[in-house]
Amino acid sequence: MAKYIFITGGVVSSLGKGLTSGAVGCLLEARGLRIGIQKLDPYINVDPGTMSPYEHGEVYVTDDGTETDLDLGHYERFTNTPLNRLSNSTTGSIYDSVIRRERAGGYLGKTVQVVPHITNEIKDCILRMAEQDLDVVITEIGGTVGDIESLPFLEAIRQFGHEQGRDRVMYMHLTLLPYLRATGEVKTKPTQHSVGKLREIGIQPDVLIYRTEKSVDAEVRSKISLFCNVPDDAVFEEKDVDHSIYELPIILAKQGLDELILKRLQLPRSESDLSEWERLVDIIVNQLDGEIEIAVVGKYIELHDAYKSVYEALTHAGIENRARVKFRKVEAEELEDEGVEVLEGVHGILVPGGFGKRGIEGMILAARYARENKIPFFGICLGLQIAVIEFARNACHMKGANSTEFDAKCAVPVIDLMDEQLDVTDKGGTMRLGAYACRVKPKSLAFELYGEETISERHRHRWEVNNKYLEKLEAHGLKPSGINPDKNLVEIIEIPEHPFYISCQFHPEFKSKPIKPHPVFGGFVAAAIEHQKNSARPSGTARPSKHVEKGAEERGE
Repeated sequence: MAKYIFITGGVVSSLGKGLTSGAVGCLLEARGLRIGIQKLDPYINVDPGTMSPYEHGEVYVTDDGTETDLDLGHYERFTNTPLNRLSNSTTGSIYDSVIRRERAGGYLGKTVQVVPHITNEIKDCILRMAEQDLDVVITEIGGTVGDIESLPFLEAIRQFGHEQGRDRVMYMHLTLLPYLRATGEVKTKPTQHSVGKLREIGIQPDVLIYRTEKSVDAEVRSKISLFCNVPDDAVFEEKDVDHSIYELPIILAKQGLDELILKRLQLPRSESDLSEWERLVDIIVNQLDGEIEIAVVGKYIELHDAYKSVYEALTHAGIENRARVKFRKVEAEELEDEGVEVLEGVHGILVPGGFGKRGIEGMILAARYARENKIPFFGICLGLQIAVIEFARNACHMKGANSTEFDAKCAVPVIDLMDEQLDVTDKGGTMRLGAYACRVKPKSLAFELYGEETISERHRHRWEVNNKYLEKLEAHGLKPSGINPDKNLVEIIEIPEHPFYISCQFHPEFKSKPIKPHPVFGGFVAAAIEHQKNSARPSGTARPSKHVEKGAEERGE
């Protein structure tokens, strides 16, 4: 029977519960245990699929097409556990399920209440996760202890411990120890109040993990232990890491967190094997020789979490190539206003996913700049569509080439709405979502990178390359090197005459791990390193597109 670990957070949000959950999963997998990880989020949206990146950051997508919280990306990067629709539930999805059951007469006329009906549904989400033949289920509770919206989830996990037995349930609480620079003190009072709130609800933490920018001595740890009623050996420190978040499993293992979990939950005491992570950290700390700069040209650049998986995948590829990757975050609208000078000197250009018309012309400028100046280019989802539009306008001289997403009446819709999307009206969960097969053409850059003819990647989009214009695009040098075999949709495009120019309709960043970087990201970073070596001077030297005015692309200039 599965054992259960619940991870809550206190004091402030964005402490890193997702990273901690992933690290705990990593430690248990290193002990040979089968784990599952899920996140229960307190917001009322049914899922994050309709939420703005400014509100929520990126939407992470699982193989089965579930749109989830971005913390699930941390889970997959730190562990090997497969994630699915059971891995993320929200207040909205919980209430939706309960209300639908009530409408169908499922409660036999009873008054439907938060307790027991909502809390029972929350507990059912946890139990359904455990049905996957797991040793341990790790459940992260979103939000911060003390928030009104988190109360039903906290009440549900309190009941869960009571019903399942405390020998099968473990509560971890992550808090912050703020450092006051003016006095040189680390303060424990917020942590004491946070644990006090939990205890009012009826949850006594078994483990307390505190985030801090400054390590504390044994006296402070003993004070935390005493006032929070947590044993000394169950108080753990998460100091801000010196080099990389991927140090976290090793940091917690050195403090004995995995040993404590095995003992507390009476799990098999097999030896730990963190050798892969130790090698990874050694590379990060000691073996990264040079530094390259990648321009990420997007429309949500000011919010790092909007492209979280992209940045992480670039970092993984840098580690694989023994180079530090520096990000030049370029706002697409800034490119429109200031011109391609903002891209001077970069060693690679990446255009990530997104929706809507804002910033599109800036992204098109970036794609043209990379194509004409032989700078490594990588487009993802919207980035592929941008690459096709740019090529159609400027290489094929197709006046008015555009996407019907940005101009429904454009003269040359090289990007068009998928047939299956024509009658879709609801926004949430209705895109082309999840893993789809792609057939990679031999003798292509894509095949060189993947090393196989059939791949599977995750999607999240509504618009696709319009096959009506493929012949003309190919005649001018754009190669569709990856095709969906079921619907003949273009999945990958490249330019063989370019040192490295590739784009994909799917989101490869979702499948990249620090231990196993994604091959396209690996190839992109390797090409950027090669570009850096071959550049006698900064890569923006030749700039035929420097002063391309807005709208000039439509005229084929």
